[in-house]
Amino acid sequence: MPSSRRSSAATKKSVAQARRPVVAAKRPSRFRFITDTISEMKKVTWLTRRETAYLTGLVLLVSITAGVVLGLIDLGFSSLVDTLLLGG
Repeated sequence: MPSSRRSSAATKKSVAQARRPVVAAKRPSRFRFITDTISEMKKVTWLTRRETAYLTGLVLLVSITAGVVLGLIDLGFSSLVDTLLLGG
């Protein structure tokens, strides 16, 4: 009976090995990398100039607004610490 267990275990192992794809080790090629990169860049859907300008403006607006809000919060905390801890 132990021999049948070995054979089924060996069979399961060989089936699992057979299912795995065999991948050949390829050396990366700079030329292939560049051609693949160019190929992928051609597939990209680029924004129009108008969309890019709109989104850039939106990012600048949000960044400036966040900077002003955080600056005011910092000024408030600075004033609070000055008043409470330094008595000033």
